[in-house]
Amino acid sequence: MPSDLRLGINVDHVATVRNARGGVLPDPVRAARAALEAGADGITAHLREDRRHIRDADIAALRELPVPLNFEMAATEEMVAMAVGLRPHACCLVPEKREERTTEGGLDVLGQRDVLADSIARLSDAGIRVSLFVEASPDVLAAAAELGAPVVELHTGSWCDALAAGDAERALTEFKRIVAAASLGEELGLELHAGHGLDYATARAISAVPQIRELNIGHFLIGEAIFVGLGNAIARMRTAMEQGRAGREVTA
Repeated sequence: MPSDLRLGINVDHVATVRNARGGVLPDPVRAARAALEAGADGITAHLREDRRHIRDADIAALRELPVPLNFEMAATEEMVAMAVGLRPHACCLVPEKREERTTEGGLDVLGQRDVLADSIARLSDAGIRVSLFVEASPDVLAAAAELGAPVVELHTGSWCDALAAGDAERALTEFKRIVAAASLGEELGLELHAGHGLDYATARAISAVPQIRELNIGHFLIGEAIFVGLGNAIARMRTAMEQGRAGREVTA
């Protein structure tokens, strides 16, 4: 696969299944190892304030794996302090609400400049690469660059939801927003990642956007693993990404 497009695997929902009945199985760290054996470039895990899936011990164990750990977290004092202590390869700052089932939308970068500026500075000073999970908005991307975040992860959920609902017009509009944001982000000197709601088809499509350097995918692949195994699901995802990068998929 082209070296400029990486695949990060999110293991949150392995922990969701474990926590559904307590105990220690299935183990998200074992899933992370299996993902790496299947060709993943890194592991993503979101430690939420309510610990609904990933737990502190999971993050500590994932940090010991010999690959990049992308630690998803809210920009809170608790999480920043933990990240500074653990020093993962990267931290992706995401919005977080207790009542949501999963992360809904991107960070309010414009409304939380002061909080984000402090978090970005502290994480960067600890040698951690910081990314912001954001909407594909020109104002938001400009603010992210001004705050000194080297990476943004574009929220692809609205586009994926529109496709799933069969709303082709809205899907095309959302995809065009992502393409425009990726182009602007590159002009601003940002590294562009993408994630949320991606499956084989949408990963193929988004891989055709040349500025995108990394996809982070979790829920879909963990679901697929029930039927085909995690290794097979990741192999198929890599193939879809290769096809998209080769220019075989250029529209939504």
